[in-house]
Amino acid sequence: MAYHKVSADQRAQGHSPYLDNDELQATALELEWDMEKELEEPGFDHFRLDGAVQHHPGNSQSPDLDLEPIQPSSSPKGRFQRLQEDPDYISHYTRQAPKSNRCSFFRILKVFCTALILFIFGIVIGYYTRKKCPSPPASQEPNNPRIYHEILKEIKAENIQQIYRDLLQFPWEDDVDIAMKILGQWRSQGLEDVRLVNYSVLLDLPGSSSNTVTLKSSGECFYPSGQQCSRDPKTLRSQDLLYSYAAYSAKGTLEAELVDVQYGTVEDLIRIQALTNMTKKIALLKLGQSPLLYKLSLLEDVGFGGVLLYVDPCDLPKTTDLADKAFMVSLNSGGDPSTPGYASIDGSYRQNRPNLTTLLVQPISVVLARKLLSLPEDSVQKDRCIPLQMPATVKRIISLNIQSVTTYKTISNVIGYLKGAVFPDRYVIIGSHHTSLNAYGGQGWASSTAVITALIQALALKVKRGWRPDRTIVFCSWGGTAFGNVGSYEWAEDLKRVLQRNVVAYVSLHNPVRGNSTLHPVASPSLQQLAAESQSLNCMEKTRCPGSNVSAVQMQGDSDYFINRLGVPATQFSYEDIKASENSSFLSEALFPVPATRTEELDPSFSLHETIAKLTGQVTLKISNEPVLPFNALDIALEVQNSLKGDDTGVPQLLAAASRLRDTAELFQSDEMRPANDPKERAPVRVRMLNDVLQSLEKSFLVHQAPPGLYRNILYRLDERTSQFSVLLEALEHCKLHQSNETVRAALSEVLNSINSAQVYFKAGLDVFETTLAGKK
Repeated sequence: MAYHKVSADQRAQGHSPYLDNDELQATALELEWDMEKELEEPGFDHFRLDGAVQHHPGNSQSPDLDLEPIQPSSSPKGRFQRLQEDPDYISHYTRQAPKSNRCSFFRILKVFCTALILFIFGIVIGYYTRKKCPSPPASQEPNNPRIYHEILKEIKAENIQQIYRDLLQFPWEDDVDIAMKILGQWRSQGLEDVRLVNYSVLLDLPGSSSNTVTLKSSGECFYPSGQQCSRDPKTLRSQDLLYSYAAYSAKGTLEAELVDVQYGTVEDLIRIQALTNMTKKIALLKLGQSPLLYKLSLLEDVGFGGVLLYVDPCDLPKTTDLADKAFMVSLNSGGDPSTPGYASIDGSYRQNRPNLTTLLVQPISVVLARKLLSLPEDSVQKDRCIPLQMPATVKRIISLNIQSVTTYKTISNVIGYLKGAVFPDRYVIIGSHHTSLNAYGGQGWASSTAVITALIQALALKVKRGWRPDRTIVFCSWGGTAFGNVGSYEWAEDLKRVLQRNVVAYVSLHNPVRGNSTLHPVASPSLQQLAAESQSLNCMEKTRCPGSNVSAVQMQGDSDYFINRLGVPATQFSYEDIKASENSSFLSEALFPVPATRTEELDPSFSLHETIAKLTGQVTLKISNEPVLPFNALDIALEVQNSLKGDDTGVPQLLAAASRLRDTAELFQSDEMRPANDPKERAPVRVRMLNDVLQSLEKSFLVHQAPPGLYRNILYRLDERTSQFSVLLEALEHCKLHQSNETVRAALSEVLNSINSAQVYFKAGLDVFETTLAGKK
């Protein structure tokens, strides 16, 4: 209700604080008359407070509103009390006070009625005022498990299958075409901020005709698949033949003796070195057991001039028949070879690097390998697989011809942003990939893209209802992955300074369904607990729980830059076939031509794709929404100690440094992590400081240089068979081959410095918190 005042010249003159009976009667009647007039005023029922701001109901971004709540009067005086407190108040209507000699009873009754009416109106006014004023929005806990469940239940197998089929129906010619298709899909699902980022990069592509292998003894010429050379135009232009090559291999022709080096281990090379001179000869090398680039570096080091690669059928799952298939590999460790260490943007200096090795490298099929080894076609005897090996009596002279072509091409990345509401400057990156290499590598890229698109769809539905993650989620579909993770490297090099400061974690979706036997979760030590918890949560909703162990091992795909250059915690879930042998590691480096129906044969109902999508979504939601990052500092220290168990070096300094790291990590975990996870003790400034420490936990474990193919981040082992630091294992192997311990000493120093750096980092974090608390006190 508005209280109206008049100017000073209209005020009653000579007003006395004491009123006689007549004056009291006149005042009461005047008040009654005034109330009747005000109630007759138009618009009275649409009252508002003078100076109040109209607020529309809805969620407000600011929790602090500059409005004092209007309470109903708690006294029957109501407006009458305002009259006593405000001597300037008078009625709109001034007139002569009527004189009356009625008894005092009626005068008291009228005063009482007036006060009662004012009291009732005060209650009504207070009720409607409170009703119209918007109440502060209820605080929503973004890490509410119910919200996670609502988002994840929108991920359905049939949706993923439909997205997958839509991708394969689209006719594309190059990387940009498929990237545009993905961009359109993401926008149609509700992701608003989606961008296409292009880079012009140096790619090594097949020549106009296939590479060949010729037997000098008979003059027979073979294509990599084992087919005999032909002049048929259809055969010459066969995509399977053209793309059976090693990208960035040396080019030319080499005629030399073929030497069977098996898996190319140090033991294999020492054995062969004692039998023959290896200079400028051609090695017949099995893929697997250790990274290809590492094995090629050893062969190049001892003097070989060429390499024929193949996969031993004993290392493949029994359900896989790839005997007559050659494959593609890339010899690029990462990024555009013409701009090593910096982005391929306009104006960048381009180095002339048509090949990345002095070796002529060519992948071949098992069929051709048998011919070169003079072995029968079948190697299975009495249900036992016999590994391929060249008989001691066989000696082959072959001619190897390689003619791939380097050229600059545009590759495209699709980058989508779901901005965080609380920490928009902290990024959780989810990465898939796309390819234009026809059937090479199977349809893994389409599976990868379908899963990430289904996750975008589920999140976008929740965003439309007003929800947002605390931290920004960045969705990436990388181009040029088959050529050495080119798209992810170029984008990350382009935004290196921003990503070093802002990236919290990387979640990989590289070929999520490679088989259908076992779930294979991989995570850096700080994320292993979260990955295991997410897996257990998924098991609760399934009748069959896979129960796989989470390990920190090297993995294929575009997570490479984030793990080895930025030191970002990473995780990946995928389904695989059971490994046929202990030598089956790193077979995924080979990209075989696979039928388009392969994915749907592995997962007809797309239930495996749904599981991967939900596991990925669960981990992503936790990292992007938990107030304290769900990273475990103590697990890193335990991983370091486990990697030193049974170490042949037995250096006391390493063991002592690892023990100090564990002690500091335990203190950090108990003194800082546990209180911060308690909402009652959680202070925003303290949580932000703690998250900054957690975000950079793994950066201390990046060594300056690692052997080719091995991770710079020493927290990752080569595979499940090994438990020691890969750089130390390699140094010991190098010592055997070259009879020198210089490499071992250098590797020990790198590992010691990494462990010590991590311990100092933890200690510095503790000191900062102690100083902050002391300052507050």
